[in-house]
Amino acid sequence: MFGFFNKILKVEAADRKSEVEELPDELLARTLGGKGLATHLLLEHNPPGVAPLSPENTLIVTVGPVADTSLWGSCRHGVYTKSPQTGGYSESYSGGTAAEYISRVGYDAVMITGASTEPVWLEISEEGAVFHSAEDLWGLNTYETEDRIRAWIKENRGQKCGVIVIGPAGENGAACAVMENDYWRSAGRTGVGAVMGSKKIKALAFWGSRKRELADPGLIRDFVKKLVQEAKDTAGVQAYKTMGTSMMVDTMSRVGSFPTRYWHQGQAAHREKINAAALHSRLEVTPHACRKCFIACGRLSTVKEGRHAGLKMEGPEYETIYAFGGLCEVDSIEEIAYLNDCCDRLGLDTISAGNLAALTIEAVSQGRADYDIGYGQVDAIARLLEDMAYRRGIGDLLAKGIKTAAAAWGMEDQAIHVKGLEPAGYDPRVLKGMGLAYGSSDRGACHLRATFYKPELSKMIDPDQIEGKAELFILWEDRLTIFDALIFCRFYRDLYQWEQLSQIIKGVTGLDLDEAALRRIASDITDNTRRFNLREGLTAKDDGLPRRFFTEALPETGKIIREEDYRRLISDYYRVRGWDDQGRPPAR
Repeated sequence: MFGFFNKILKVEAADRKSEVEELPDELLARTLGGKGLATHLLLEHNPPGVAPLSPENTLIVTVGPVADTSLWGSCRHGVYTKSPQTGGYSESYSGGTAAEYISRVGYDAVMITGASTEPVWLEISEEGAVFHSAEDLWGLNTYETEDRIRAWIKENRGQKCGVIVIGPAGENGAACAVMENDYWRSAGRTGVGAVMGSKKIKALAFWGSRKRELADPGLIRDFVKKLVQEAKDTAGVQAYKTMGTSMMVDTMSRVGSFPTRYWHQGQAAHREKINAAALHSRLEVTPHACRKCFIACGRLSTVKEGRHAGLKMEGPEYETIYAFGGLCEVDSIEEIAYLNDCCDRLGLDTISAGNLAALTIEAVSQGRADYDIGYGQVDAIARLLEDMAYRRGIGDLLAKGIKTAAAAWGMEDQAIHVKGLEPAGYDPRVLKGMGLAYGSSDRGACHLRATFYKPELSKMIDPDQIEGKAELFILWEDRLTIFDALIFCRFYRDLYQWEQLSQIIKGVTGLDLDEAALRRIASDITDNTRRFNLREGLTAKDDGLPRRFFTEALPETGKIIREEDYRRLISDYYRVRGWDDQGRPPAR
């Protein structure tokens, strides 16, 4: 089929073998690749009830049919497995440059099973997978690992490559470990790095020269040219290019939805020390883009003064600022950048790490845990991050995930998570639709499956409205599920509506799909992710929210989300999805 290679590379880590398997057109047309294809593969190949860190758990790396084309926002890859954080469906995405190199090896997915007995890294090309010893890489941080792999491929193959690595956190099986590329880009949520580490795989390197054959190159060429002409100077694009995601600190603070002091407050008194203005004045900042992007939301930042002077990184992004600057009350943008860099080097997800650090601070303040740490104590937080990555002392408990830590400390009613995944920086007591987003998400408390903060903040729908909210939410979720099948960047959500997605798919694959047809595919993908979770033991009870959101009002606004309102939202969601009252899709 146009747009696809019709091939999957199956890698067996224990036997150090790989083989190519053909993928039929019918499957690719039904799933559109990416999330759709990976979910099908997980249902087919993962044994029901498999332990996330066991050799039998499958790790899948994919790119969609738009990868390595001229389409804007297309340089992204996805990683799928069973999550060590939630015990359910795991998906995570990353930008940068890696997706183009992954595409050029000529497979629609790389599926890894088994586990090596010794540390290895995989060289993946058009010829398959070659295993190399990683004994000299095991224990290195992510930056050092990436540098060494790139240098080896350049010296021995004469090629540039895309490299995905894990750090010490992944090696040691920390539940919130990431898979990282281009130094600062991460498949950051749900613990995919821990799964890679459990297979004793330190890195994946991709190089090749395969190119996709498009159904209508002229259509794509015209689409790309027209889009950049019409969109590059719009207010939304310019806002991201000018201020990046850090602008959300002020946006969320204004509505009282900037989570602070481990979710006890909705505003931070030190906001002006950690917002976009602080980032752009205190650090030297240059807009930075992934390949095939004119939005350039990234901030290539260098600390100008103080003890971290000269520290260079991409970020910190809004979610990292919220996690450490809000939840942990770190009141310096330079120190948040430092903690961001600590997480990147160790290979930790900043959202989960910040939440776990703040939970620890609460536990210590209540006499439930013994550790020298408090709100705003940067060096103590940094030490705790290392303890998590290396599984030392209290860090070993935290590395098992928030559910385990909360249970050990008797804090189940205080810990903020859904299905074991901590939320992003949008408080559902203010933005009620984000409550539905967190509760219904297949991977746990996720802000990205529908990015529903956008329609609520823009007053497309009132944040407090309950009636009709599930219908609009599912409309957004369906469209962004197609994004995840094609694997597009979320920041093109306003630019790629149904009409544009139909044009893209026709130009790339030749499939003529209108909005109704695309929504049927999206619904099938969502049903299949639900089937995976139900098979792994999750139930409707796991779609609930933390009790504090129902009972603890935000001091700035007095807002909560009423439990009966949330029950109505999730019930409406099930109904509109065509599921029964226990959240079960119809039988296939």
